[in-house]
Amino acid sequence: MSEINRAVKGTNDVLPDESSNWQFVERQMLSTAALYGFKEIRVPVFEHTEVFLRSVGDTTDVVQKEMYTFDDKGGRSITLRPELTAGVIRSVIENGLVNGALPLKVCYVGGCYRYEKPQAGRLREFHQFGVECVGAAEPNADAEVIALARQVLNSIGIDKISLEINSIGCPECRKEYHKALKEYFSANKDKLCGTCLDRLERNPMRILDCKSPVCSEIAGNAPVVLDYLCDECKKHFEQVKSYLTAMNIEYTVNPHIVRGLDYYTRTVFEFVSGDIGAQSTVCGGGRYDGLVAQMGGPSVPSLGFAMGIERLMLVLKNQGKELPSADKPDLYIAALGEKAQLKTAELCAALRADGFKVETDICGRGLKAQMKYANKIGAKYSLVLGDTEIGENSASLKNMADGEAFTVKLDILSDELFKIINEQALNSLEDLISNNL
Repeated sequence: MSEINRAVKGTNDVLPDESSNWQFVERQMLSTAALYGFKEIRVPVFEHTEVFLRSVGDTTDVVQKEMYTFDDKGGRSITLRPELTAGVIRSVIENGLVNGALPLKVCYVGGCYRYEKPQAGRLREFHQFGVECVGAAEPNADAEVIALARQVLNSIGIDKISLEINSIGCPECRKEYHKALKEYFSANKDKLCGTCLDRLERNPMRILDCKSPVCSEIAGNAPVVLDYLCDECKKHFEQVKSYLTAMNIEYTVNPHIVRGLDYYTRTVFEFVSGDIGAQSTVCGGGRYDGLVAQMGGPSVPSLGFAMGIERLMLVLKNQGKELPSADKPDLYIAALGEKAQLKTAELCAALRADGFKVETDICGRGLKAQMKYANKIGAKYSLVLGDTEIGENSASLKNMADGEAFTVKLDILSDELFKIINEQALNSLEDLISNNL
């Protein structure tokens, strides 16, 4: 197959039969976030490269190896967003949103781009849902954001997930921690990969996040940041844990979580699933109190999380969960003859204006082929319209599931269809109740 008929490596098409699943998941995410006061924000898919250099950190794998960066026709360095937090914070600063009521709560759904080796749960174009809460410093804000993440995952049907939390302290704590890491890794520098040798001098915490098996093994015995927290960071972390306990949210402290981006401070967390192999993290987030100031805005504390939608879809599939199917057409009208086709067009327009999902033939098929098509698309009801039906202003409406027929008036078809659908739904509900008594 030629490249013109093949998707770019690391990208996936969402086909019509799958799109309803995505729509359901995205609706659940946004509606759940709204319960906590989060409103949707939409930012550009590309930014000035400096946005990510200043926020994500030039010692991270994302910046060093994975960003899609290019010069535009004006000679400006532009990068397709590898994550959304940086672009959201840029927008918050540019539009003066930090000058309004705080905390500012925003959420988003959007595509991201990283040049990685494609594998299950990891693509070069992927989609994230996330939230950012700007202007909240208290530990109960951390717990509330974690609670939101858990409720989002529950709302789309994901279970068997575990929460892991850690604190990576503040810049003051990390000065001593960096010294300890540098001393530890320097004793093993002959075994470190080239990238980690560079990190050793610039940001030794990044070595803890290296994917190299050798570096990961060495990092397993490295000093842990919890032993170096200052009193304020210790207090904050203990309070976060107290709030999680009060909210009946189970967690495990994992001292090795550092997250993959440089802007995190204090609380970091991950929700982990055992149903997608090596790419087990389905949601990651934490606090980034210095990011807004780092990007040129005022000094305001912030926190948030992001979750990859493709990974969530994979978890749902591997857990055997079925999402609500796409709505089927309420009615298929089969037209016989030119006069009937004109009347059908009139009826379809009126029914659709009243909110019904209606389809009819637009391919010049005969009656048998039309009814076969109605079956394929799962139409709930069908109606055959010819000269006789038009002359009598009535037709037979057929329930495609059980074959039951109803005589309906064409001039009040919308009312008739509404009445029949609701009566059928009521009867089904009564049958369900009586069968369970």
